[in-house]
Amino acid sequence: MNKLVSKDLVVGLPSIKYNDDKVCDACARGKQVRKSFKLKNCVSTTRSLEMLHVDLCGPMRITIRGGKRYVFVIVDGYSRFTWTLFLASKDENFEKFPEFLKRTKKRVGHSLVYLRSDQGKEFENSSFIDYYNEHGLDHNFFAPRTPQQNGW
Repeated sequence: MNKLVSKDLVVGLPSIKYNDDKVCDACARGKQVRKSFKLKNCVSTTRSLEMLHVDLCGPMRITIRGGKRYVFVIVDGYSRFTWTLFLASKDENFEKFPEFLKRTKKRVGHSLVYLRSDQGKEFENSSFIDYYNEHGLDHNFFAPRTPQQNGW
């Protein structure tokens, strides 16, 4: 601030000497750092495939082989094992999800109970809702852009 005042670089800035130890309210708020969230000491699920966290990312600027521009990320709530499926379009996620569940259920020996996602519309369409109802799945939502709610 002292450099701005001495070189008259800002119109209307009062010509006073700013002390290093004195910080204005706006500067203090601008430098605030959010406290980190408390870590969970226990796992909220009791077995693999009880709860899956899902999200769809994209479109990516760079297309990978086969014209894939979207990434479907699936995380197991118990083991934190992560799967990534590459998709050419957003609507492919409904085709890939039942296939993924079928393969994973066969490997793990358990069926899915809860599906958790942000409130994006990619998992709230009529196809997914019919699938949830048909297979008895609960779909939980957390608020977007709130890492403290996503179960980590």
